[in-house]
This record gives sequence, C-alpha cells and structure tokens, in this order.
Amino acid sequence: MIKACLNGDRTRRQHPRVPQTPDELARAAADAVAAGAFMVHVHPRDDSGRETLETRHVVEAVTAIRAATPGLRVGLSTRDGIVDSARRKLAHVSEWPSPDLGGPDCASVNWHEDGAVEIAAALRDNGIGVEAGIWTPQAASSFVATGWPWQVERVLVELIPGVTPGSDGPWAAERILAALGMSPVPVLVHGEERWTWPVLRWAQAAGYDVRIGLEDTRLMPDGREARDNAALVAAAVRSEPSTPSRWPVPDAPG
Repeated sequence: MIKACLNGDRTRRQHPRVPQTPDELARAAADAVAAGAFMVHVHPRDDSGRETLETRHVVEAVTAIRAATPGLRVGLSTRDGIVDSARRKLAHVSEWPSPDLGGPDCASVNWHEDGAVEIAAALRDNGIGVEAGIWTPQAASSFVATGWPWQVERVLVELIPGVTPGSDGPWAAERILAALGMSPVPVLVHGEERWTWPVLRWAQAAGYDVRIGLEDTRLMPDGREARDNAALVAAAVRSEPSTPSRWPVPDAPG
C-alpha cells in the first residue's frame, strides 16, 4: 500500500505545486488517491505558509481533505522544528480533537525526539492513532524497550540520508528492521531525497507498505522533476510487483 506525503516542510521555491492551504491539500489528496494512494500524510500550514500544530489550522486542513475524499485516512506530523520545544508541542497536540470532531486519524511521532512517549500518549488519549517514526537502529531499540510496539497503529521506518546511519538506503533499512524484530503492527518503509526511489523499490519487493510524495522527493525515478504528488504516486504504483485495489480501506483502530 502507498501513503502519499503531500508537503512536509518543502517550500514553493523548491517545487511550485507543494500544497499549503486546506483547499490545495484537499485537491492534492484527492488526486493522490485517484493515482493509487490509500492514505495521506500532511503538514498543515498557517496563514503565512509556515508549518503549524495549532488546532484551528489542523482541523481546517483535515476537514477540507475529508470533504473532498470522504473516508480517506488522514495523518499529520508532530516533528521537531514545527514549534520550539517539546513542552509546546505537547500542549498543542493535547488540544487536538478526536477524529470524529475534526482531528486527524493518526499522527507520526519520531521516537528519537524529546517527549516522544508523552506526545504519543496524548494522541492516544484523544483517540488519535500513533505512527512511530524510527530513523535509526538506536531509536528502534528504544522503541522496542517500551510497551508501545503493541499500542501504535503503524511503524514508520524512515531512511534519511546524512541522519540514518549508512551510505545505502536499503542497507540502512535492513539494520533498523533487524533492531525492531517482529512487529505486531504494519510496517511502512520509506526514504527521502536520493534514497527515495531505491528504498521504495526495495520495500515494495520485500512486501512492506511504502510512502511517496513531495515531502520525500521532487523527482521522478528517471530524474525529471515530478509534476505533482499524483505523478509520484502513479510512478510508485507502476513500481509495485502487483497492484491490487487498496481503496477504500476500513478505518484502523485508534
């Protein structure tokens, strides 16, 4: 299955079709689903285009996406850098409403970041699913040492050049997966920038869920700039060993 990551922290200077407003996110999400995505991951923006965790902007983005594509599962980020401290991050996330009241269905929590367990608990308490972001073998070991592997909706093995140890994306993925061991929940594997397409093809061949979109790369497999998120998703679908229908999917618990 393919998740579409629509914007991340990428700017319009980096790509002119990075969606920012709720309406742009809604259109991009609908196009990505039409191309073969089964869910979307977005970073809401404020009125000036900056990433935000503020509840008003979160609800506006999620509501617009759901209006355009009813039943689509919508995930958000809680990454470091959106706000200036783990304390402020926790305060924002604790205010998010449950999915039935306009909150996201799930949100990713990077396990190496300060306050990860507290952020995850706040999401869970609000009825929002948790995706555990694992960037390194050390983070995988820390995650396994907690009781959280049985409480998250999904594990995200995220391969970041220059951050994740290793000079090769698939090799780095194997090291993290070895540290994770047998996961009781689905595992999604993705790379960013120069590792995006090698990791995606490796993960598809290995049977893992994958992710693609302008957050991870601006480029198509042949090196051309992608027109938009839907073009990237369509290219990922063409890379799949098989492409059974994945839409719609039932809501996961959480």
